[in-house]
Amino acid sequence: MTPVLWAAGGTGFTFLMTTLGASVVFFFRKDVNQSVQRIFLGFAAGVMIAASVWSLLIPAIEEAEASGTAGWIPAAGGFVLGVLFLILLDTLLPHLHPDLNNDKTNEAEGISSTWKRSTLLVMAVTLHNIPEGMAVGLAFALAAQHGSDPALYTAAMALAIGIGIQNFPEGAAISLPLRQEGLSTGKAFLRGSMSGIVEPVFGILTVLVAGSIQPLMPWLLSFAAGAMMYVVVEELIPEAHLGEHSNVGTLGVMVGFLIMMILDVALG
Repeated sequence: MTPVLWAAGGTGFTFLMTTLGASVVFFFRKDVNQSVQRIFLGFAAGVMIAASVWSLLIPAIEEAEASGTAGWIPAAGGFVLGVLFLILLDTLLPHLHPDLNNDKTNEAEGISSTWKRSTLLVMAVTLHNIPEGMAVGLAFALAAQHGSDPALYTAAMALAIGIGIQNFPEGAAISLPLRQEGLSTGKAFLRGSMSGIVEPVFGILTVLVAGSIQPLMPWLLSFAAGAMMYVVVEELIPEAHLGEHSNVGTLGVMVGFLIMMILDVALG
């Protein structure tokens, strides 16, 4: 149960950071400035890009080569499967992305539903958090499979820290718009917080799966990388570059990438 406990701790931290971010709604009545939101979105994208490469794809290639398999096969195959998985969720799951231009006429995506706008907004962030939880869980599962190498545990911790840092503004970015939608402060906080609960759920589930099918670890790692990259390219970067001054979103991507890269290299 040790890897499960590690995964629970790591994803519990990322969930806590989402909750702390959502608590911002108690201190601010208005939405976050659009430029600040774009910086946060870009930062999240940068973190996820760096995590996909250093924490997931490179370990996937190394694991495959250590077992005598060509590293690019599970890396590419798992990556494609992860992208397809997120495309499926994106197509089926009703959700609505927060509109930085405050235009409440933007249309929901996914299967048509009668859900309220507030529920659709929460579902959009929940969709983002699924691959993040999987990534943290797999990082600790990989460390558990190589228990003699403590560097893998510190690398998994670095990934959890990086994901957690970008979850703070993400929590605020969902609770504040929910408050603007007319929800009470308490409900906006609760729903913003609960948008991150899928991270410990999927983190623990992936550890349990990875432990029973260890040979598929390279595929699972690259699967999470593909899912995260889909979120980055499909949603985070386009949203970070809405408006005239898109350079702030770009700078956010660069800073997020650098911080996650430094965390992974320095701690891993």
